[in-house]
Amino acid sequence: MLERNVLRLAAGSAVAGVALAATAAGLAGPWDGGQRTAERDRAAARVATGGAHHGRAAAPGPSAGRAPAPAPSAPAVLAPLAAPARVRGASATALAGVLDPLLRAPGLGATRTASVVDAATGRPLYGYGAATPVVPASTVKIATAAAALSALGPGHRLTTAVVATRDARTVTLVGGGDPTLDGSRLEALAAATAKALRARGAAPAALTYDTSLYEGPVRHRIGADDNIAPVTALMTRAGRLDGSTSGPAPRAADPARETARAFAELLAARGVRVPAAPAPGRAPHGAVRLAATHSAPLSALVERTLTHSDNDLAEALARATARATRHPAGFDGAGRAVRERLRRLGVPLDGAVLADGSGLDRRDRVSARLLTALLARAADPAHPELRPVLTGLPVGGFSGTLEDRYTGGSPAAGLVRAKTGTLAGVDALAGTAVTRDGRLLAFAFLASNTRSPYEARPALDALATALTAA
Repeated sequence: MLERNVLRLAAGSAVAGVALAATAAGLAGPWDGGQRTAERDRAAARVATGGAHHGRAAAPGPSAGRAPAPAPSAPAVLAPLAAPARVRGASATALAGVLDPLLRAPGLGATRTASVVDAATGRPLYGYGAATPVVPASTVKIATAAAALSALGPGHRLTTAVVATRDARTVTLVGGGDPTLDGSRLEALAAATAKALRARGAAPAALTYDTSLYEGPVRHRIGADDNIAPVTALMTRAGRLDGSTSGPAPRAADPARETARAFAELLAARGVRVPAAPAPGRAPHGAVRLAATHSAPLSALVERTLTHSDNDLAEALARATARATRHPAGFDGAGRAVRERLRRLGVPLDGAVLADGSGLDRRDRVSARLLTALLARAADPAHPELRPVLTGLPVGGFSGTLEDRYTGGSPAAGLVRAKTGTLAGVDALAGTAVTRDGRLLAFAFLASNTRSPYEARPALDALATALTAA
């Protein structure tokens, strides 16, 4: 879905909705990163609240030195969720009586699976085919995000660099796998490069661009599609050709070449003119770094991936995981790397097949039990590095792909936060819900062979809403 700037709340329930959202966010984790900061600011505009004010982070800029330190955040070890010996209200028997009829809704198609666990303890509370691997659609991004955070840590940044031969006759723009690189950062990178070249008294004769960080096919298996750009290590604004920041959009056929051309024009505007058009190439051995620009921390990238179901970022996270674990940074290598990290996290793989990082590939297979296990890991104080998996989930009625759901006075607004998943005939929802007595439950509802998302989504929303009344 396209990102919207207007928060729509039902008249007369704005204050209550903000309070509920604040409660849910507090249980899920700290206000942190771009998305959580945005939600906090929107809430503060309506109701004065206490708590620390982290402020907005400055846009990442270029530098010729090492990557910046991770952005300030909440303490690494968070206060654990209360874990009484038994779960009040949300007992397995009570949940079965409520969820079984809802799970039989015709809108959920012929195949439906479900898992609900206590997020504080990981204790299973409800299951229906929970261990059966099915097509997850975009809910697989939960697995991609958890694997990336596990392998790289929340403070890791993706770096796009400019290097040169020692005589600076050849300058190379080196892709770092950062689809969030935008025009302003590219302009700042060109300015820093031009300054470094002037300091050397150099006049480059050639500009090349290096995309060798990634391996294998550039095109996703679904082919040319507005939902994803060619998967390359060098691109600007994920190859988008319009002004959008999320959702489907026309894409450049060769984002790397277009980025290099734009970089050459920016250099020329600063007096550094390269005679020939940029050409593909590899950074020379022993190259000298002239400048670099760094992405936001991985925690913020994960939040953006989950909140807006960003396919380009999801594939970048999968390949970053592959690079960190010494796997080839292509579709196959990334799938193996993600699976390896999930195994290290001790979650049940249940025949999982990870053909891509975004969930656009119908060969993907994930069980509901795997998704709830990952959500419970993210809530575990022993794994603070995974907390952005929770803080990045869209909030029902408030943000991202759930902004238009749980509206109209829904009792679950602000209490359900979940990753959506949609392909033709596949609809899914996986995330967390806060119960009446303040318990945090992790859930996954996956449906296949659905007739229409307009029938499946209300049925999925009814399941998640039922958890908030447990």
